[in-house]
Amino acid sequence: MSEALTEYQGKATMEKITSLAKRRGFVFQSSEIYGGQNGAWDYGPLGIELKNRIAQVWWKEMTQLHDDIVGLDAAILMHPRVWEASGHVENFTDPLVDCKQCKTRFRADMIPEENLKAKKCPDCGGELTDTRKFNLMFKTHIGPVEEAANTIYLRPETAQGIYVNYKNIIQSNRMKVPFGIAQIGKAFRNEIVTKNFIFRTCEFEQMEMQYFVKPGTDVEWFNEWKKRRWAYYEKLGVNMNQLRWHQHGPNELAHYAKDAYDIEYCFPMGWKELEGVHNRSNYDLTRHTEFSGKDLQYIDQDNKERYLPFIIETSAGLTRTLLMLLCDAYDEEKVADKGTDDDWRTVLRFHPAIAPITVAVLPLMKKDGLVELAQDIRGELKEDFATDYDQSGAIGRRYRRQDEAGTPFCITIDYESKDNGTVTLRFRDSMEQVRVNRRELAERLRKAIKEYQRS
Repeated sequence: MSEALTEYQGKATMEKITSLAKRRGFVFQSSEIYGGQNGAWDYGPLGIELKNRIAQVWWKEMTQLHDDIVGLDAAILMHPRVWEASGHVENFTDPLVDCKQCKTRFRADMIPEENLKAKKCPDCGGELTDTRKFNLMFKTHIGPVEEAANTIYLRPETAQGIYVNYKNIIQSNRMKVPFGIAQIGKAFRNEIVTKNFIFRTCEFEQMEMQYFVKPGTDVEWFNEWKKRRWAYYEKLGVNMNQLRWHQHGPNELAHYAKDAYDIEYCFPMGWKELEGVHNRSNYDLTRHTEFSGKDLQYIDQDNKERYLPFIIETSAGLTRTLLMLLCDAYDEEKVADKGTDDDWRTVLRFHPAIAPITVAVLPLMKKDGLVELAQDIRGELKEDFATDYDQSGAIGRRYRRQDEAGTPFCITIDYESKDNGTVTLRFRDSMEQVRVNRRELAERLRKAIKEYQRS
């Protein structure tokens, strides 16, 4: 095998990730049989399991492990005045330019400055149009008549649903500042350019938490939530060398932000935003007070104070996190030295807590009662673990298929299993195999998941 091929086989590329995602049922192009819908993707059997696991782990991290954070599921369709108050109607725009020659459309802030000044297309050298503003919100109409009075928007973010409900949650759940509200939900943005697979899409899901604090304590809480969100990715088993902080400069800060940092991940296409931690000051509650006419001040009964809380926001894309975990878990490992392509295995090194399949049960043969015994063992495990069953092909090929799906554990049932009740437990990362008594399997798996450390 050539040195160039060996080097290529060790690297994750966007081409490899997208190929694996389709081949193994993680992600499909939306409406593919009709040529596909740009900016929209469907999540297959492994993809929806992975997406659900990520959401569950994030939800547990935010709500179950924090006594001062509660959940919310706000409607996608909200009163149009919400988006006027938030500034989205006026400010939620991207600068747009088109090439008159090749007809390619660009975000003006994403092309080299020299091309923009010269009005020269970076792709073909043709002339660019003047820059114009493009609002990213999708408009629709509510009711039977399509007229301006019935205009409504698909929400471009989930945060505003939290802000307009924050007083309801204080009253219904007796929350005291500081406290947080977490939400996972769909959002929609009419992106000028959708690219890099599922990194930037028109329809996506956000995982956001808004933490309400007393003015004057916001800097302290902002730094605290930066620490907590960094630690979260360590718990997920992410390669921390692939993460870094990026602080927004004066020209990058959103209109509502007092301070903002992004956690960036080094994707195959370079360093890109994964999650934002923002000090939003009391901008949002001030605006909603003004536009709704409702008093949104927090009343501190203990200290006899009234104030609009500052808000510390953590905002991550669920589908973008999924892409990050696919890229981070992807590995190609040389497992033999026979001079063939079979020397390599493709493996997704997911943390067992988020792997779409936790354990695969594999009978060594399809005869002599091994299939029935394997199905019986799977039945014992499926109540507590996400299981798969595979009886087709050589056992080595079945291991490779599970490695490629990111399955952390495989259980092989052989003739010895019939004789003494033991099975072979195989570990994905190390490929180590140990004999384990059938009765001890569930506890052994729980222990391995809890103690997992990525090598």
